Amino acid sequence: MVELNNIKVGDGLPFVLIAGPCVVENEEITLQTAESIKKITEELNVPYIFKASYKKANRTSINSFSGLEFDAAVKILEKVKRELSLPILTDVHTEKEIENVSATADVLQMPAFLCMQTELLLAAGKTGKVINVKKGQFLAPEDMKHVAEKIASTNNTKIMLTERGTTFGYHNLVVDMRGLEIMKQFGYPVIMDATHSVQIPSQGGISGGESKYIPLLARAATAVGIDGLFLEVHPDPPKALSDSASQLPLDKLRGLLITLKHIDEIIKNEKRTSPKTI
Repeated sequence: MVELNNIKVGDGLPFVLIAGPCVVENEEITLQTAESIKKITEELNVPYIFKASYKKANRTSINSFSGLEFDAAVKILEKVKRELSLPILTDVHTEKEIENVSATADVLQMPAFLCMQTELLLAAGKTGKVINVKKGQFLAPEDMKHVAEKIASTNNTKIMLTERGTTFGYHNLVVDMRGLEIMKQFGYPVIMDATHSVQIPSQGGISGGESKYIPLLARAATAVGIDGLFLEVHPDPPKALSDSASQLPLDKLRGLLITLKHIDEIIKNEKRTSPKTI
């Protein structure tokens, strides 16, 4: 189990929501989205961690929006944390970025493409922060054991492992739900990213997506018994500056969470009474 402020992730507890826009576009959208999600999660009693990237370092095209100026983006995240009292998750891409953002971020996220970068993992682990690692699209779930061991070698076991789809031929991803159960065997909370998993990578210079499948993947993963759900959420996805085709519309979040809570309660009650049930 991982503890973050007053939030506990794992150990058969109700799932935690990690959600927010893909990237910090501006202060208004970031605060509006965070405040709206907080209101929904408080009403439904769902533990909530806000996420947004201050920078997107792996955009397909040089012409794609990669983020605001670093200090400006981090200040917006600081404002969300201060004004809304929310824990913050954000990506890091270099050791220097870890130094600069660790005072603001409560959870440092290792992007999928960087999940095997040893020096980056060690630098993140040494901060003592919670570390969320996205499983690379190129990795088998069994390989994440070695990724987690790198972080744990720093005496930091506050680790979460996130499924975000596996490369399936060119320009496609697929989710093997067995991987969620496999990664649980390593002893760390397992998170399902139901939004990046519906991407269609590198489609004509940008990443496309099939957002209509987000609820389907979220329901299926919740039925496996995940510890947390990762969703990129935007008030108007078609106008989003990053991952516009694979973000959940904000107005769809409440209904989805109600359904997922019902599934989560059934599955985890069943596991408590019948431990051998998968």
